[in-house]
Amino acid sequence: MPLRVVVADDQALVRSGFRMILTVAGIDVVAEAATGDEACAAVRRTRPDVVLMDIRMPNLDGLAATRRIMADPPSAADGRPCRILMLTTFDLDHYVYAALNAGASGFLLKDVTPEQLVAAVRAVSAGDALLAPAITRRLVERFAHPGRAAPSVHADLARLTPRELEVLRLLAHGLTNAEAAAALTVSIETVKTHVTRILAKLGLRDRVQAVILAYETALVTPGVAAPDPG
Repeated sequence: MPLRVVVADDQALVRSGFRMILTVAGIDVVAEAATGDEACAAVRRTRPDVVLMDIRMPNLDGLAATRRIMADPPSAADGRPCRILMLTTFDLDHYVYAALNAGASGFLLKDVTPEQLVAAVRAVSAGDALLAPAITRRLVERFAHPGRAAPSVHADLARLTPRELEVLRLLAHGLTNAEAAAALTVSIETVKTHVTRILAKLGLRDRVQAVILAYETALVTPGVAAPDPG
């Protein structure tokens, strides 16, 4: 079953270009949208796997549209949650963090190559976050607000086992699965299993959201080095 994508951008040329690239790659563009409101309606109507969402659009911008969609995310035809990949012409840290905090799973500049666009859509559809762990950590350290998380979020953290908390701390410090596995002297598959359980227990979409939560609950302190699991 081909991946289903909604392309939301206020420039018709961008939409048509992305449609052509994705269609050639065997990805089905099920709808286009020129505003945030149209994007929300298209997502509800078509239940895509991925939304390519421009940050700057009239009436309702991409960040607000993303928050609205993620407040009640539709499932794609195969039951997986809809993922949002943000698009912009500006490589600005505060845009990236705002997009991630709104619930996006990745971030692309509009001058992306066709190969990169197709790979990005497939990656976020598979549940991966489209930012290197070290970049995610840098952004979260700069923009997160420790202590802002609601008490209910802290209560969810209490559901994690000591090992899961340890894994979450390592992820928040920017370690990849392989690096966390080496630090804990376990297999990469074991770390992946822990990450899956962490996301399920906390009701999170991906590891980026887990990293944001770790900082906003003060589980991890900006500027403090990762602990030695020793």
